[in-house]
Formats: sequence, C-alpha cells, structure tokens
Amino acid sequence: QVQLVESGGGLVQPGGSLRLSCAASGSIFRLYAMGWYRQAPGKQRELVATITNSGIPTYVDSVKGRFTISRANDKNTVYLQMNSLKPEDTAVYYCNANIAPTIVVGPSAFWGQGTQVTVSS
Repeated sequence: QVQLVESGGGLVQPGGSLRLSCAASGSIFRLYAMGWYRQAPGKQRELVATITNSGIPTYVDSVKGRFTISRANDKNTVYLQMNSLKPEDTAVYYCNANIAPTIVVGPSAFWGQGTQVTVSS
C-alpha cells in the first residue's frame, strides 16, 4: 500500500516562513505529478501548487512569488517552501501524489493526512 506522510506545519507569525515536506512510501512503481492542496475552515479544498515528475511547477495566483514547490525524486518527496505568510494562508495543507503502484496498475491519486498551518500574531 502507498502512504504519504506530511510534516512541517505549525504556528507562524505573519511574514514568517514554513517548509512542508511530504514523503511517499510503500508500493511505488512510478511517481507522477505531486502537489499541495489546502482547506480552510468553512471553505472547499483548493489547489495550491503542483509539480510534474520533470520538475515543472504551477501555482494558484494567491501564492505566486511567495511559495515554491520542489521535489526530490530519489526520495519520493515533495516540498512546499512558504514565505511571506499571511493570515489567509491558514489552513490544513494536504499532500497529493499520482502513483502507479505496480507496472500493471495505472496511476491513482493518493492523499496525505494533512498538516495544520496557522498564521497569526
């Protein structure tokens, strides 16, 4: 079975920085695009950033210039560097990865358990 384990969330003051990590483990034949989503209280889950297996990133407009997504393919890990954090960035952040578990099974989307990011003074 595939597992995604996130780390790096916490409480930070406005203008501060955090770095989230998400490591995929288990039965992984091929790892495709990975990404980060977030869900604030009372709101729908939204896409924050994605990165292809060749390293091409995309971002939602609200985080452009502040967040950077990257990945280490040798570690099956994706990162989200968050700078200049704002109170509106407060949410539970979820890791997502498209993974083919075996050579005969096509890719499926897997999710992490979520990590809380709170931006407050």
